[in-house]
Amino acid sequence: MRLLFDQNLSRHLVRFLAVEFPDSVHVTDVGLDTATDREIWSYAGSHDLIIVSKDSDFRQLAFLHGPPPKAIWVRMGNASTLDIVNVL
Repeated sequence: MRLLFDQNLSRHLVRFLAVEFPDSVHVTDVGLDTATDREIWSYAGSHDLIIVSKDSDFRQLAFLHGPPPKAIWVRMGNASTLDIVNVL
């Protein structure tokens, strides 16, 4: 399982979760740091990535279009990066 971390999550998650989720990337790693949600959705779908975000918009896109890609909506408020690592 390869993850694509959205802009609202730390870039360090890629490194911290490299063993559990190898070949995962952050949107900044693939030039999507200023991309729209639809552009990120399209990229993830064509590259077999699961989107991880604090943004509920990806949940709505999943309802509208269905997979692929899939999306994980992180609903933890102001959690630290390590808290998010532990949950994932």
